[in-house]
Amino acid sequence: MPLAQNPLSVEVELPREDVALITVDGYLDVDTATEFQAHLANQLHHGRRHFLIDLASVPFMDSSGMNIILRVYQETRKTEGSVHVISPTPAVRRILDLTGVSITVPISESVDEALARVDAGPDLPEEPGV
Repeated sequence: MPLAQNPLSVEVELPREDVALITVDGYLDVDTATEFQAHLANQLHHGRRHFLIDLASVPFMDSSGMNIILRVYQETRKTEGSVHVISPTPAVRRILDLTGVSITVPISESVDEALARVDAGPDLPEEPGV
C-alpha cells in the first residue's frame, strides 16, 4: 500500500486533565481526516471537554477537516466544553473565515490565549431572537 502523498502528524498533549492540545502538522483533507478524527474521538472517550487545535503547521484544510472541527464542537457543547483553533496559517484562516467556522469556533493566537478563554467560560454565539 503506498504512503499518503501528504502524511498528517497529530500530537496530543494534556495541559490539564480535561484539556487536550491537539497539534496538527500537514495537509488536513479527505485523505487524512480519518486519522485526525480518531485522535479527537479518543480524547472525547477519555473525558476531555476542551480541545485546543493548533493548526500553525497546516498549509491546507478542506471541508473534511472543517466538518470534524464542527462535529467535535457540537460534542463538547453537550458537556459544557469548548473548541479553540490556535494559530491557523493564513490559507486555513481564510477558509475558516469564508465558511463562517471562525464565528462559531474561537480562534486564538497562542495556547495561553486559548487556555485563558477556557478559564473565562463559554463563548457561545448569540441565538437569533434572544
